[in-house]
Amino acid sequence: MRKIAVVNMKGGVGKTTTAVHLAARLAGAHDQRVLLIDVDPQGNVGHALNVHADATVRELLLGEVALDTAIARNVRPNLDVMPATPAAFTLETQLAGVVQRETLLARRLRELEGYDAVVIDSSPSMNLLTYNALLYATELIVPIGMDRMAIVGARQTVDGVHEIRDLWPSHPLDLLAVLPTTVNMTTNASRAIFAALEDDDEMWARLFRPGIRQCLDLTYANASQQTIWEYAPRSRAAEDYASFVDFVGGNSDCCQSEEATDQKVH
Repeated sequence: MRKIAVVNMKGGVGKTTTAVHLAARLAGAHDQRVLLIDVDPQGNVGHALNVHADATVRELLLGEVALDTAIARNVRPNLDVMPATPAAFTLETQLAGVVQRETLLARRLRELEGYDAVVIDSSPSMNLLTYNALLYATELIVPIGMDRMAIVGARQTVDGVHEIRDLWPSHPLDLLAVLPTTVNMTTNASRAIFAALEDDDEMWARLFRPGIRQCLDLTYANASQQTIWEYAPRSRAAEDYASFVDFVGGNSDCCQSEEATDQKVH
């Protein structure tokens, strides 16, 4: 079972959009059983997919409900969701006295079975819930928006991964992909971000190129509580996210060549 966390310390870079579409396409086009977990107290996954649940990740971590109760079943074919709500903001305080609280999610999910993949959406900060996500996941996707602070957040995220590897050396956690979002290579901002990424050897080596092109249909799809393939299946975003998920799923032919992207950047 694959365990993939979508993380960036900067907000507004497309974490939830990426997590939702990764999970939805693995469940749909790839015909995998997928569990999407939201550990961001903003609860955007629930809003994006119109999930209504009696229990959430908060109640699971507090031990108030069983694992099965915290999962909303068949939100989409093959796709289950464990949502979050703003009530999870209090978890830092409520779990203050718990031993090894950073690994609580991994322990609560120890009996999870029947899934091919678990995808986790995270908070835009290295808080307790994000540590729990990273200590459960074994693969990491870092979305990057087209602004300098997103690069800073991504670098902080990767540095946090190094810290986790040092503190928990037995826990495998690999950088699966760095995903540029809202890309428009006709603008100086996008070209500058790609140039900055090229200067970071670690992130450049995992960069999915050319990324997700800027597309208003993603905003409209989210407002309609639909995936991009439900709302606008022929849009640029639908094409780009399909290519990305197929690439993550093992079909590397969907990834554009580095040489082609270098020509765009320069």
